[in-house]
This record gives sequence, structure tokens and C-alpha cells, in this order.
Amino acid sequence: MKTMAISEFKAHTLRIIGQVAKTKESVVVTKRGKPLAEVVPFRGADSAPSPGALSDTLVFEKDIVSPIGESDWGACS
Repeated sequence: MKTMAISEFKAHTLRIIGQVAKTKESVVVTKRGKPLAEVVPFRGADSAPSPGALSDTLVFEKDIVSPIGESDWGACS
């Protein structure tokens, strides 16, 4: 991630925005050495997360509310 002073950003805004779009690398704009803003590349609808994409990776248990007995704990043996 690149960092630059606000004065430099103001002087070269169009060029910097073009670089961010081209390289997909964010730029942090600082004022007196402290972060002020971050310019990030636009992510269109094609890179948006799709609901349910991880549904195959979940493990569903039948009953998660009922207490389990001591024999079910591996730490007790």
C-alpha cells in the first residue's frame, strides 16, 4: 500500500486515481504524517461475494442446546 502527503495527492489526483484503477493498489493519503483517507480500487458486481458460496463447508449438528454427558467429553478420560 502506497502512502503520500495530501499536498502531493491534490497536485496529481487524476494521475493517482488512474494508477489505483490500473494497478488495483490502494493509496493512503496523509496529513502531517497521519492517515487521513484511503483511495481504493473500485470492485464491480463481478467480484462481490455471492450468498451461499460457503454452504458446503458448514457442519450442522442435530442438537446444540441440550447438555452433553461427561462420557462425551474427551478431557475427562
